[in-house]
Amino acid sequence: MNAEQDVVLGEREGDFSAVDKARVVEALARVLPAGTLMYETEDLRPYECDGLAAYRALPLVVALPTTEEQVVAVLRACHALGVPVVARGAGTGLSGGALPHTQGVLLSLARFNRILHLDPHARTAVVQPGVRNLAISEAAAPHGLYYAPDPSSQIACTIGGNVAENSGGVHCLKYGLTVHNLLRVRGITIEGDIVEFGNHALDAPGYDLLALMTGSEGMLAVVTEVTVKLVPKPQLAQCVLAAFDDVVRAGEAVAQIIAAGIIPAGLEMMDQPATAAVEEFVHAGYPLDAKAILLCEADGTPEEVEEEIGRVRAVLEAGGATEIRVSRDEAERLKFWAGRKAAFPAAGRISPDYYCMDGTIPRKRLGEMLTAIQQMEERYGLRCINVFHAGDGNLHPLILFDANQADELERAEAFGADILELSVALGGTITGEHGVGIEKINQMCSQFSPPEVRQFFRVKAAFDPVGLLNPGKAIPTLNRCAEYGRMRVSKGHVPYPELPRF
Repeated sequence: MNAEQDVVLGEREGDFSAVDKARVVEALARVLPAGTLMYETEDLRPYECDGLAAYRALPLVVALPTTEEQVVAVLRACHALGVPVVARGAGTGLSGGALPHTQGVLLSLARFNRILHLDPHARTAVVQPGVRNLAISEAAAPHGLYYAPDPSSQIACTIGGNVAENSGGVHCLKYGLTVHNLLRVRGITIEGDIVEFGNHALDAPGYDLLALMTGSEGMLAVVTEVTVKLVPKPQLAQCVLAAFDDVVRAGEAVAQIIAAGIIPAGLEMMDQPATAAVEEFVHAGYPLDAKAILLCEADGTPEEVEEEIGRVRAVLEAGGATEIRVSRDEAERLKFWAGRKAAFPAAGRISPDYYCMDGTIPRKRLGEMLTAIQQMEERYGLRCINVFHAGDGNLHPLILFDANQADELERAEAFGADILELSVALGGTITGEHGVGIEKINQMCSQFSPPEVRQFFRVKAAFDPVGLLNPGKAIPTLNRCAEYGRMRVSKGHVPYPELPRF
């Protein structure tokens, strides 16, 4: 990348105002079969947002290729015309990563929905990016295997989007995020070149570009094929439900479990408002008088589970748990988890809108964060229910608001920004599994210095020199950072003292 490109990508957003829709439609119609190109407003409307519905935009056109050759042709045409491209899977993402570009092509991989090969001996599956997360486990189940990452949206979210966002789930504490469960990703650059990251072996020579691709939010290449690892289904799994009369004590218990050398299959936390919302929706049997509950799962052989459950119970009792239950059978275990996995729809039942955050902090500071969020509720006049992947400090505060009421969305956004910036100040980061997208792009300015931001743009330019893949997402320009800093200070949101200044 030359100095001029460095300035364009790092200092200001790209200008795509000269894109001609008629030329784009004509060019794509030549390389796509009938019925796979849409450009009328009513056809574009279903693609105007992802799971972050507060932000919407209509794409110029939507392309629905069915083969890798068609994807190559679309990308080459867009590169030749200087047209932005946003790749999209199921659209369940929560950071606006699949928000269309108004002057660009929305490239849907929804029709890439086949499991190409499942090898139970190697414990791998080769899948297309439009395959649903849960469908992999369903296909592997007859072989006693499953795919470990399990985001709450796993019934609908697709593996290509999981790769783009490095998705996690309630069992990522023991089994890892998406990046820990991949062997190989095949993709296509904006210039139409086919590239592969990783391979079918456990390790690959050279730089770890597979890890670079995972979580790159569609900014480096368009995924067309993924090789995932499969793991044996445990013989037994049991879930411990523990109630606490104080959220700080519950947060401390999380840190104590990990400090004791216990790595549960899952370790989740919900505060009282979240528990109440979920219980009314799912009827999981949660204790409604508890200020917070923990769900801690052990899996493995019966002997391993019995030993781990005993150790967990001892830590919870010493940590001040007021009630401890252990699932008696598989039905009760699934019932405990059904409540946690239904937290988002439960929030939708009690509020017209909600804004889901995704910061990550050190486990030992969960109590501090919850106390701070309670203060923020008073400051912004909005309610917040909290569900956490507590074992790895991944927060999912759900800020409740009504977009039909003047300024409530703006207050919710400011509330969320405070949570993310405090996450950084507490030694954490602005995201754990949802990605940055457009939602957290301003907070990237709080976490990273100008030299680091420039380096991010240099990495992107190595794959996409013109900046056509998912522009305006994930990495903020330095001009944007300067403007954001001025805006926050002007509104009285002085950055936390530990944060870098622009």
